[in-house]
Amino acid sequence: MNFLEDFFMRMLCALFIIFPTLIMAGEVSKTIDVSYVENGTKSQKLDLYVPKADVKPQLVVWVHGGAWRAGDKKRVPVKGLLDKGYALASVNYRLSGEAKFPAQIHDLKASIRFLRANAKKYGYKAENITVIGSSAGGHLVALLGTTNGNKELEGEIGQHPSVSSDIQAIVNYYGPTNFMTILKQSTPHGLGVRVPALKLLLGDLPEKVPELAKLASPVNHIDKSDPPMLMYHGDQDPQVPINQSHEIHAKYKAYGLKCDFKVVHGGAHGGKGFFGPQQLEEITAFLGAVLKN
Repeated sequence: MNFLEDFFMRMLCALFIIFPTLIMAGEVSKTIDVSYVENGTKSQKLDLYVPKADVKPQLVVWVHGGAWRAGDKKRVPVKGLLDKGYALASVNYRLSGEAKFPAQIHDLKASIRFLRANAKKYGYKAENITVIGSSAGGHLVALLGTTNGNKELEGEIGQHPSVSSDIQAIVNYYGPTNFMTILKQSTPHGLGVRVPALKLLLGDLPEKVPELAKLASPVNHIDKSDPPMLMYHGDQDPQVPINQSHEIHAKYKAYGLKCDFKVVHGGAHGGKGFFGPQQLEEITAFLGAVLKN
């Protein structure tokens, strides 16, 4: 290596250490804290990650968990999908301490309308939108996908009321699906988590507000028009019983719908076995099979 080559390499390394985002900026465009509801709360914001490529990528929307009362869009365990050529939006929504159900689903449907309306501006394709979420986020993405066209849950917030909020594919990580059965299925530990979370979300225990609890339960909305679903659930989950996923899987199959159910043997509520390279490949294969380009 001559003097000039050595000097160039030293300068390149120094730039990478001091300005790492400068080196990577040409690969993924990152837009943080985009308001999807005009004059909305700080919870009604999203982050966008869009790979720069010759072909516009399809959009995946991540919905965080946290028992509906906590969590944030900053942690996105499926960012590996960016390397697979997908654009990614991570969405915040009003938590249950700020507003009770159905505020959360109203927010998320507004975010889908916003993302679809602004696809050209941000540089992705939005004809087919996939939603992925874990735990409470898994519940919300399942509810999003199974209530396409549901006027009661559509809400009236956001500046794009005429744009579709329909979802074309769902990836549900260990999300509750039936609020009328979850407490009966739960362990004592699970009850300690779910009882206060559901009371805060619904305003009371599900049996005290059964109509609202049923409205919030994805299993009650399934019909033959629902989008394909991929599910992951640990068979040792101490917080959301695996029977919740069995219920929605059975309902999907009864309608002849595509629902791939991956049981994580020995898996708890998240952690190892849910967001590794294998699951990334499975999600990519699933989306490649069910979505139109």
